[in-house]
Amino acid sequence: MNNKEPHITVHDLTMAYGDFVLMRDLNFTVNRGDVFIVMGGSGCGKSTLMKIMVGLKSPATGKVLYQDTSFWETSPEEQERLMGNFGILYQSGALWSSMTLEENVSLPLEQYTDLNPSQIREVVSLKLSLVGLAGFEEFYPSEISGGMRKRAGLARAMALDPEILFFDEPSAGLDPISARLLDDLILELTASLGATVVVVTHELASIFAIGNNSIFLDVDKRTMTASGDPNKLLAESEDPTVRRFLTRGEEKEQAR
Repeated sequence: MNNKEPHITVHDLTMAYGDFVLMRDLNFTVNRGDVFIVMGGSGCGKSTLMKIMVGLKSPATGKVLYQDTSFWETSPEEQERLMGNFGILYQSGALWSSMTLEENVSLPLEQYTDLNPSQIREVVSLKLSLVGLAGFEEFYPSEISGGMRKRAGLARAMALDPEILFFDEPSAGLDPISARLLDDLILELTASLGATVVVVTHELASIFAIGNNSIFLDVDKRTMTASGDPNKLLAESEDPTVRRFLTRGEEKEQAR
């Protein structure tokens, strides 16, 4: 018996830039509470798919449903309401270099809530402490490490207590230890927040460590060719492209 509740449903989606079709016929469901991985090789459209899901780019055809609401077919007001439930961690962290960490995390609270300055400082302090950055409120992004900047970006993504968190290559540019710590932090925070998480990544360690559901975008076939728990796909998929991606070709090397 499946008690999972669909949170995001993508139906017959085609992604294109002008006449160039990047991906077609995408159909998948992200269940509430999933850590959902969008994976595939370079140029397959992972980041473009995330842009469509968060409202930054419209699809050529198809639907993105948030529960029963079709994002690209509803009113601008309803789109804005839905986007208020999103938190986004961009690949670079996307922090404002001229602002302290406190000022960066404060931005969404100042723009989208009625909290007073004292209340905002309290929330910012809590969010930074949740990601292990208590005491770094007055630091600028240039004064901290890459891993710390990613964590600060995560604190900002969580500022409004979103229902859905989107991460674009969260481990990119990090050393293996920092990447693992970030993966552990993502799991810990999503469990405590009860959020649904969508992660765009090609990092195998992260895919297997945090993902419980996924899709694989095949750049040559221009569609998705696998879906499900990535660990299960590793054990059971017979698609050679999927297996090559999930093993980085190690199976072929071992067979020699």
